Amino acid sequence: MKKIPQISESELEVMKILWELGQATSSQIVERLTQTTDWKPKTIQTLITRLVAKEAVRVEDIKAKAFIYFPNVDEEEYRSYANKSFLQKIYNGSLNLMLASFIKEQMLTKNEIEELKKLLDREVNN
Repeated sequence: MKKIPQISESELEVMKILWELGQATSSQIVERLTQTTDWKPKTIQTLITRLVAKEAVRVEDIKAKAFIYFPNVDEEEYRSYANKSFLQKIYNGSLNLMLASFIKEQMLTKNEIEELKKLLDREVNN
């Protein structure tokens, strides 16, 4: 399994754009994030630079002063890693404990619980 770099919540916003678009220039990333956050373009550029340094994003020089960025980390790979990391940090790796907590805290509706039961049944029977 390839090593997944630590990605901060802010950096994750950049990654979401790259996953959605497949590739983007820094101008495209800045344009998107200035619409949805109160971040300054320089802050966004710093996030992109950090992601390149962490090798979560690769960069190609397309023409003078223009760079295009590509995600180096697959969205599903990252989601799997983040789920395992969350589970380990918060619930000591226990999926049962997490589900019991969600159900107990009434974060799942009866309908969601039924859907979860169906999903578990499908997985057990495969």
